[in-house]
Amino acid sequence: MKIALVGYGKMGKAIEAIAVAQGHEVVLKIDLDNAADLNEANAARADVAIEFTGPHSAFDNVMKCLSLGLPVVCGSTGWLDRLEAVKQYCLQQQGTLVYASNFSIGVNLFFELNTYLAKLMQGYPGYEVSMEEIHHTQKKDAPSGTAITLAEQILANIHRKKQWVNQPSNNAEDLSIISERIDPAPGTHTIKYQSPIDDIEITHTAHNRQGFAGGAVLAAEFASRNKGIFGMKEVLGL
Repeated sequence: MKIALVGYGKMGKAIEAIAVAQGHEVVLKIDLDNAADLNEANAARADVAIEFTGPHSAFDNVMKCLSLGLPVVCGSTGWLDRLEAVKQYCLQQQGTLVYASNFSIGVNLFFELNTYLAKLMQGYPGYEVSMEEIHHTQKKDAPSGTAITLAEQILANIHRKKQWVNQPSNNAEDLSIISERIDPAPGTHTIKYQSPIDDIEITHTAHNRQGFAGGAVLAAEFASRNKGIFGMKEVLGL
């Protein structure tokens, strides 16, 4: 598989290391200083693009990849208000998009656990639910995309909660997410159910970027052989 990396920061470099170790080839590396190199001639050399940049550039990057006929795997967060427009364009182009707020296999299993636990806790209103997420100080968005995914799963299953807020709240309808930025934490997400009698808590802690990078390469392999719009549930067969 020939890969175009759009975004060559710490995450891009981690993806490159895993991809090369697995026998894939990185044929294009796009960063701030060579954005113009994401063009038709260079895109023709690649089988798939993996996009990890930031909330201000992700939309344009993904749209450009789709316009060039490149299947694209996107892990940038903080731009989901424009995701529907990307999906519509992907369908128009008969292209391929794999989007996930988190590509880690462990996190995606954690998503499944979170959903199941929320379904169980719907029937027990004596437990108050809240969330906490910790990332490194270079993390640009808060709450994290992973935290938002977890929150939306809870809101879909615990009907007494109507919206998430990124602060402590005394409103019974709010799901409170507390975001902390502490170096060098790659990412920790905790969901707490608290009652006067006892607490239930589930936590996922990333030790490094390898889980995210390995999942992104797995998603790229999937994207290179499938047409349509997918998430990690499809990639992992969940």
